[in-house]
Amino acid sequence: MIINKLIEISFATSDDRNKIYQIRHEVYASELMQHPQNEGKMFQDKFDDFNTYIVAKINLKIVGFISVTPPTKNDYSIDKYFTRKEIPFTVDAGTFEMRILTVLKAHRGKPIAVALMWAAFRFIQSYGGVNIMAIGRSEVLDMYLKLGFKATNKDVNSGEVTFKLIHGKVDELNAFIENNFKNFFIKIRQHCEWKLAIDFFKPSKCYHGGAFFDAIGNEFDDLNKRRNIINADVLDAWFDPAPQLINELENHLAWICKTSPPTDCMGMANGIALTRGVKIENILPGSGSSDLIFLAFREWLLPESRVLILDPTYGEYVHVLENIIGCQVDRINLLKANNYTLDLGELLDLANNNYDLIVIVNPNSPTGQHIHKANLENALKQISPSTRIWVDETYIDYCGKDQSLEKFAVSTSNIIICKSMSKVYALSGLRSAYLCASPFQLEKLRSISPPWAVSLPSQIGALVALKQDQYYEKCYEETHLLRQDFTKELMKFNSIEVLQSKANFVLCYLPENGPSAEIVVSKCKEMGLYIRDVSNMGNNFNKHTVRIAIKDKETNQKMLKIIKQVLD
Repeated sequence: MIINKLIEISFATSDDRNKIYQIRHEVYASELMQHPQNEGKMFQDKFDDFNTYIVAKINLKIVGFISVTPPTKNDYSIDKYFTRKEIPFTVDAGTFEMRILTVLKAHRGKPIAVALMWAAFRFIQSYGGVNIMAIGRSEVLDMYLKLGFKATNKDVNSGEVTFKLIHGKVDELNAFIENNFKNFFIKIRQHCEWKLAIDFFKPSKCYHGGAFFDAIGNEFDDLNKRRNIINADVLDAWFDPAPQLINELENHLAWICKTSPPTDCMGMANGIALTRGVKIENILPGSGSSDLIFLAFREWLLPESRVLILDPTYGEYVHVLENIIGCQVDRINLLKANNYTLDLGELLDLANNNYDLIVIVNPNSPTGQHIHKANLENALKQISPSTRIWVDETYIDYCGKDQSLEKFAVSTSNIIICKSMSKVYALSGLRSAYLCASPFQLEKLRSISPPWAVSLPSQIGALVALKQDQYYEKCYEETHLLRQDFTKELMKFNSIEVLQSKANFVLCYLPENGPSAEIVVSKCKEMGLYIRDVSNMGNNFNKHTVRIAIKDKETNQKMLKIIKQVLD
């Protein structure tokens, strides 16, 4: 694939259409003799009244194009050749037709045709298309088939040209291309100036736990269904929020529901700052850590940015960095043989490679491994101040309140602490979090943080929770005992290994000669227990690794009983 100039891919303008009609005459009348020539040297048809053209240009000149016919008129070019009964697939309100894929003779042999096909596919996909049909010219039929389209036994002869009727389902085509040609299309993207108002690849969603809502219902018609399931696939606290917090919200619930919160969350920021022993300008509240990750990373990073992360680690980071921003992401491979612990010497060696950002989750998820404060501080001091370092401390309170790097971070110019309040204060449903860093790092983020970023119940809940140290410390102590007992009982099962964790969850290795994590998770789900298959959370897990959230003693016993029954 050798291209010296970028191929501009864009929607055709009205001026472009006149040129397209001339090229259609040149190619299909003069060159291929599909249609008779005409005096105007232009060719168009009735579908041009409502179709969409996508063009490829080099140096502002059209070198190719493709047309997409939408289902709005229920009128397609294939209707000229077949009755609907003759078509061996469904043609309905979700069916788009891809047609007139054309590349000028001088530019054939370059990936222009594939780029145009992909553009048409993404256009159809983004408009909710379900099915795609086309009549592929025999000379280029292989290209369609290699990309996942299916040929029928229906042929079309038009002038001197032979076509074959082909079709494909959008979801199946997307999966086929993702699995077989993703890297090829990444290279195509590098040679395109993509000017369509849609992303080159369909934006992917980050998979989290929370499948238990399939059983409860996302419309919350009957919340009593929650009593029949165990939601151990997410890491929500097993304990309730502090009683004082519940009382405060209940006593003022009607007013809280109908009242706008403070616009800038400064009361929440001030309360956090006083509790953590830093200044208010060191704190930026947000609606959960994911809100802050999206806010900061999309402001700081570009596709050409270089980022270093742990592998395995919390999946939101990979999703934002690779799928949304498109950064170059390098990984520090954490290995089972080393209990997935981070080698700080390796971190320092790699940090010399001028990364724009380094992301460390401590304790890490899904492994539960913790780096002691003194050791991590010493390592981070040795990294260049020009490299931003993001430390996610979502679970740090389980390791001791003296283990946070917040006070250390505010004394630096490059370290940002991300603190979710969901898991350690039992506030997952309220979505409260904050960043702690030097004002230098937070200044721009503060200006682009939306007003009312944190809801009123969340702001109130966070501030009350911060004052209930004694209650939560007891909850953390009990969490450790529950985790230890659960681990001890789990390891009695046939060949199960459990990684010692510092947080409110454990990582388990199922017997490799037994059912895979996917099967075990599915079977547990049938019995009302939701646990997490973590094979998609890193490159160093096998297919027999699961993560289980710690619950109260009675629920832990139920989980053990279900897991044993599934494994037996």
